Amino acid sequence: MYNTKTSTNTYTVIDIRKTFENFEADIRTIARRTNKWSTEYVDKIMHDIIKLAENNYLDNVSIALKQNSNDHTLRATKFSINADGNATDSARPGQNNDWENINNTYLTMYLSYSSKWHGLSEQQKKDFQTNNYFRLSWSATTDDTSFSHLSSGNAQLYSSKGYELQKTNFK
Repeated sequence: MYNTKTSTNTYTVIDIRKTFENFEADIRTIARRTNKWSTEYVDKIMHDIIKLAENNYLDNVSIALKQNSNDHTLRATKFSINADGNATDSARPGQNNDWENINNTYLTMYLSYSSKWHGLSEQQKKDFQTNNYFRLSWSATTDDTSFSHLSSGNAQLYSSKGYELQKTNFK
């Protein structure tokens, strides 16, 4: 006798939004605890990220607290997207209590784009941003977003109907 299991994920844009609600709660908490970003600025970030996520244009998103003097990353969190997951429910957002308002630091957000995004022409990317009323101008970086000099640990898994967002903390 053979045991087989078949699963198909049929998540929708609503599931992506639901998953990113937990991400948004984390970003808002980090912004508030560090006192580096206003609510209005977080609104702009979230608008753009949600539009990209809804169209499967993201692989992961990271936020980092960096020193003004040398751009050294003190702390970071990465949210990795798995559109082919099997989790059906989410952990609660949180565990951001060790983000602090440290003098002479700033927050930065990194977006890692999917192959689907990279497959677009420059004009298609520009049109997408224009047609979706992007609030911010995103630019390329040479920063090391592996945060390899920091210790890492998996945190919450946010998901809805197989669309997953795995949170990893770096300290």
